[in-house]
Amino acid sequence: MPKAAAAIRFAEPVHIPVGALTLTGDLTIPSDACGLTIFAHGSGSSRFSSRNRFVADALEHQGLATLLIDLLTDDEEALDRRTGHLRFDVGLLADRLVAVAAWADDVPELRALPRGLYGASTAGGAALVAAARQPDAFRAVVSRGGRPDLAGPALPRVGAPTLLIVGSRDDFVLELNQSAMSRMSGAVRLEVVPDATHLFEEPGALEQVASLAAEWFGNHFRSRH
Repeated sequence: MPKAAAAIRFAEPVHIPVGALTLTGDLTIPSDACGLTIFAHGSGSSRFSSRNRFVADALEHQGLATLLIDLLTDDEEALDRRTGHLRFDVGLLADRLVAVAAWADDVPELRALPRGLYGASTAGGAALVAAARQPDAFRAVVSRGGRPDLAGPALPRVGAPTLLIVGSRDDFVLELNQSAMSRMSGAVRLEVVPDATHLFEEPGALEQVASLAAEWFGNHFRSRH
């Protein structure tokens, strides 16, 4: 018999102060949540990404809280659409992921929950940099079609168990992930989704991503929660 979906206790937009800026996110907390996954979207996307929302929904059904966060303000997003440079500033994005995790420390419903990071595309690199900077803040990392190469010298310092998910037909990104694995000293696993391209648009591909991510976070959250 399939597992019953977790009841949702809280689902609302949240506004997170980061220095002089305010970031916007969508927070969902199931009843009896066993952990919190912070989603960082990739190039040119937002917290409304249908792919990230699909994966977040799968995690929520497994009893995991999710926070889909826009790491750039509206003005920064407008600038990035013209220049394309902020999406590759993994240092800036990692700083904001760390700030979001610190914000969660002040939210009573989230304070005690173990945390993980889910980064897509360029945000996969930012998630790894954040995990390297704050090894005690994040229990697990998942990168979907990510750019771990952008994490550069931070890769050997990533201690959180990391799952890299790449499509078998995403040749360039697959090579980047295979190369990054050799530089990581912590626990890392590469899952290659058969016949999938970069956006996992093929039938069943995103379902596999969601299942892999839910299992990864669930196992690592519950093992020490």
